[in-house]
Amino acid sequence: MNLISKLPGPFLIFLGAFSLSFGGLIVKSFEGATLWQILFWRSLFFSLTVLTFLLISYKKKTFKAFKDSGFPGFFGGIILSFGFCGYVFAMYNTTVANTNFIISLQILFLAIFGYFFLKEKISAITFTSIILAMTGVLLMVGNSLTPGELSGNLAAFTMPITFAVLIMIVRKFPTVDMVPAQFVAGICSCLIGYLLSSKIMISPHDIFLGFLAGCFQVGLGFIFITTGARTTPSAMVGIIMLSESVLGPLWAFLFVSERPSLFGLIGGAIILFAVLIQFYSLLVKSKKSISH
Repeated sequence: MNLISKLPGPFLIFLGAFSLSFGGLIVKSFEGATLWQILFWRSLFFSLTVLTFLLISYKKKTFKAFKDSGFPGFFGGIILSFGFCGYVFAMYNTTVANTNFIISLQILFLAIFGYFFLKEKISAITFTSIILAMTGVLLMVGNSLTPGELSGNLAAFTMPITFAVLIMIVRKFPTVDMVPAQFVAGICSCLIGYLLSSKIMISPHDIFLGFLAGCFQVGLGFIFITTGARTTPSAMVGIIMLSESVLGPLWAFLFVSERPSLFGLIGGAIILFAVLIQFYSLLVKSKKSISH
C-alpha cells in the first residue's frame, strides 16, 4: 500500500476513474445473472477487497478504525449502499452513457446540498449550470419511452445524490475515515442482493465477472480515489472524474456495441457542459483564495 500512496494524487484519481468506467461494460456482459444476483456478488467481492485494504492499512487497529468512524461512518455506509444498488439497477435497465452522464451531476448536487445544509451561497454561474443540467436530464429522461429505461435513468440519480450526501458528512465530520463506511456499504448492498434474489448461485462465468466488478472495478477504483483525493484539490478531482463519464460509454460501444440514443447523447453533452462550467467556477474561486 506504500507504493500506492507514493503515486501522484491526480494519477491515482485517474486510475480510480479508469477502473470505475468499466462498470457498465461488466454489468452488460453478465450472461444469466439477474439484477439482484449481480448486486450480491459484486458487493460481496467489493466488501472483501475493502476489508483486505483495511487489514493491510490498519493491521491490529482495524476494529478501532470502525469504532472511530462511529455513527457518521455507519450512516455514510448505509447511504452509499443505496447508491451501489441504484448503480447496478441503472446499468441493468438503461444505457451506460445515460448512467454515466447522470452520475456526473454529483458536483451540482453538492452545490444544492451545500446551500441547504451548509448555508453556502449559490452563484449565478452555479445556478446557470443547474438549469443547463436539468435541461440535459429532461432530454434524456423524457426520451425514455420504455418503462425499464425510464426507471433505469431515475435510479441512476441515486449515485450523485448519495455521493453528495457522503461529502456533506465528510465536511461535517472531517476527521472521519470513510473507508470503513465503504465496507459497511458493501455489506448492506450484499444483504439487499441476497434478500431480493430467488437464488444466489450463478454460472462460473458470471461469478468471475462479479469478482472483476467487486475487486478491481469498484474495489480498486474507490481505493485509488480515496488515496489520491487526500493530496489532490477537490476541483481537480471532479474534473479528472469526468473521464469516467467519457470512457464508460466508449467501452460499452466498443465491446458490447451499445449505441446511446441521439437524445441521450445531446442531453449528456449538455450535462457535461454544465458540469465543466461549474468546475471552471470552482477553479477560479480556488485561484482567487490562493492569491489572497
